[in-house]
Amino acid sequence: MKKPILFGAILIPLLLFSGCATTGSTAVKRVDANSQVDLSGRWNASDFRIISESLIKSCLESQRVDQFIKDYRSSHGGMIPACVVDKFGNDTAEHIDTNMLADELKMAVINSGKMDFVAGGDTRAAIRDERQDQLNNASELTAASIGNETGAALWFRGRLMYIGDRSDNISDRYYVANAELIDISTGRIIWSGKSEEIRKVVRQAKVRA
Repeated sequence: MKKPILFGAILIPLLLFSGCATTGSTAVKRVDANSQVDLSGRWNASDFRIISESLIKSCLESQRVDQFIKDYRSSHGGMIPACVVDKFGNDTAEHIDTNMLADELKMAVINSGKMDFVAGGDTRAAIRDERQDQLNNASELTAASIGNETGAALWFRGRLMYIGDRSDNISDRYYVANAELIDISTGRIIWSGKSEEIRKVVRQAKVRA
């Protein structure tokens, strides 16, 4: 008679534990990557897409940029100019990976067919180190040659900015990015543009005392 009692004493806690384990489980819902999702009012994927797409459109559709490309091709045997995309500055108080903006612009430059893209900054330095290493250690037949880099004609740079205001439980968030395309030979600004503006009014629930 003791065995059924012992079995029940073990089974009941297990059932209770199993029921508790399923309470409050994580729920995941897949949504369209292009849909706007805003949970906290802070910078998010939708803001990134709006800023990057508007900057790209403004730059690549600029008449001054088109004229520069035509003049460059005319004086360089039909070659299209190469562009270096600099890191985007972050003048907001939030931790934002602005490298995503730069990467989006790099892809747009390449896919437009209007300009080539060449590596700059840390990537360029790493490539030069690799070439020097090959010159010292690789066979003459396979070593990458030095002095054959494609020189960049244009430099693209920009900054992401933020203005915030708050009163009680209501906050006003404003994001915008400014960018410019510079002729490296002359330092002349070929294009200067501002992204589409993003403004959010966030009302947070008041905490009861």
